[in-house]
Amino acid sequence: MNIRGNSKISRVKKNAGNGIKVKSLLAEAQRFKKSIGTKKESSLHRTLKFRYTGSGGKSEVETGGFIADGIRKDGEYIEVQTGSFGPLVKKVKEFASRGKVRIIHPIIIKKYIEVYDTDGKLVHKRKSPVNGTLWDLFNALIHAPRLAVSKGVTIEAALVDVTEKRIKDGKGSWRRRGISIHDKELAVFHESIVFAKKNDYLRFIPFKKGEEFTSLTYMQQTGVDKGTACKVLYVLNKIKAVERKGRKGNSWIYARR
Repeated sequence: MNIRGNSKISRVKKNAGNGIKVKSLLAEAQRFKKSIGTKKESSLHRTLKFRYTGSGGKSEVETGGFIADGIRKDGEYIEVQTGSFGPLVKKVKEFASRGKVRIIHPIIIKKYIEVYDTDGKLVHKRKSPVNGTLWDLFNALIHAPRLAVSKGVTIEAALVDVTEKRIKDGKGSWRRRGISIHDKELAVFHESIVFAKKNDYLRFIPFKKGEEFTSLTYMQQTGVDKGTACKVLYVLNKIKAVERKGRKGNSWIYARR
């Protein structure tokens, strides 16, 4: 099974990461920096919001007591969510009662870190050793698994590289030795993978329909660690892509539906 596979996935949107286009999107986003609800919004969030809202769409629209990141010209609601989907549940439910909703979840494949002093001078830059994968989608879904199969809701994983800008101001986390994270900017947009229905999640199940397996055999077949396997199987069980058939010792026995 190819979890990152491109050619075998339906509804895959690709972009070569055109630098000029990314810069123009970022410039446009900056002009709307003071829009409603954007006080703590990163450049990455703003750029994706404008990218997906599209020409003719509107950003920061109040609807049913919630602020939508954007509404496309065709009426589809756009929500860019970098973290857990848990906080989106009530908002998405409200928007879905009025039309279609698309949740954009950026997955950072590569991260480049730039550290500046308080005068804005670049001190040093490096590449983070941590690389993201499509499996990271389940870090967001674990607290709201039913969003994956909610009527009218589409989840789109945007695979991106980012530049994280930090300031050596003594106000940041002790783990970063007082260095603060100032912003995250889109560096490269690789592709997007769309999950619109339950069957779109079958790519994460390397077993035939009805075939039984445990979390251990799942880990062996996919190469993921125990923590990731537990999250994935929890979500897949909640959306009824797999079912629990019983137990084998301390492990659940699963079967692909």
